[in-house]
Amino acid sequence: MQTEDVNRNNEKLDLRNCTRGQLETLLAELGQPKFRAKQIEDWVWVKNATSLDQMTNLSKALRAELADYVTLGGVEEVARQVSQDGSRKYLLRFPDGVAVECVGMPSKNRLAVCVSTQAGCAMGCAFCATGASGLTRSLTAGEIYEQVMHVRDDFNTRVTSVVMMGQGEPMMNYDATLAALRRLNSPEGAGIGARHLTVSTCGVIPMIKRFANEPEQFTLAVSLHSANQSTRNILMPGVKKYSLIHLYDVMGEYVDKTGRRPTYEYALIQGVNDNEDELGALCDFCRGTLAHVNIIQLNEVPGSKLKPASPERAEEFVARLASVGVEATIRNSRGADIDAACGQLRQRMQEL
Repeated sequence: MQTEDVNRNNEKLDLRNCTRGQLETLLAELGQPKFRAKQIEDWVWVKNATSLDQMTNLSKALRAELADYVTLGGVEEVARQVSQDGSRKYLLRFPDGVAVECVGMPSKNRLAVCVSTQAGCAMGCAFCATGASGLTRSLTAGEIYEQVMHVRDDFNTRVTSVVMMGQGEPMMNYDATLAALRRLNSPEGAGIGARHLTVSTCGVIPMIKRFANEPEQFTLAVSLHSANQSTRNILMPGVKKYSLIHLYDVMGEYVDKTGRRPTYEYALIQGVNDNEDELGALCDFCRGTLAHVNIIQLNEVPGSKLKPASPERAEEFVARLASVGVEATIRNSRGADIDAACGQLRQRMQEL
């Protein structure tokens, strides 16, 4: 990379999306030592600097010179909602105008963050507000990471876990998602333990196979929502081509290869997947596996005919699964008094 070419074409290097090698090359051409790259990355990834001026261990002259060749990206907080339970939901806008949602969920001395991996989603799940608007674009690794840092700074506390469970299908943005996970895990980034970093997928089988071969101990969650193929096809048309039989097989391979316990997410929908046939199919699908089932009480989406099943029915699902040796819990619903469901806040802001 020639600095003259970068300057002439007005193509600045985005510090949130460049590699260490690219940064070191630029600094070398500016006559700077290699260690400057580590200093700059510390400001970007650990301190979440929003401008070069904050990088006070660099000289003013170097900061001024760097401004000709690099950009720091950054997000604008468009909206922020605070729940009575302490959860905070954010709508963040990137420089190109694309907006995504993320959520911070505090609990005692922990802070969990749910982030988006895409703006919008192409999977078209019937119960999801995001799916109604389609896919705008995939996010970069830096944009995924930046959501976590924004929440961290707003709470002014360390993030202890992250779930890729917001807008988008992480496995359809695999490389950026994995790069973000590695940066979140790195001691030169957020320093979050791999087992506290979770990817939630609709069940994109080829990418689950690939994920099983990654060296890190990242956690996997699969949105199941029905173990009956016809019901699942209606609820989750985007993964219709990946049959439950093949999903069952690949999840067995995942467990054999990694030794890690996956989670199946199951949003109980009144009159759709909460009847006895659906419960029996779920028990059969999970029986004898290492999987944990997370029963979710559906967030109501305005305009949707889908309604949450009763809390009593959720308890019945947990008890029946336990009777066949399957561990199951009911997920504590957070942010019920705000636009908690994926895509709701973005949708509401677009309507204003």
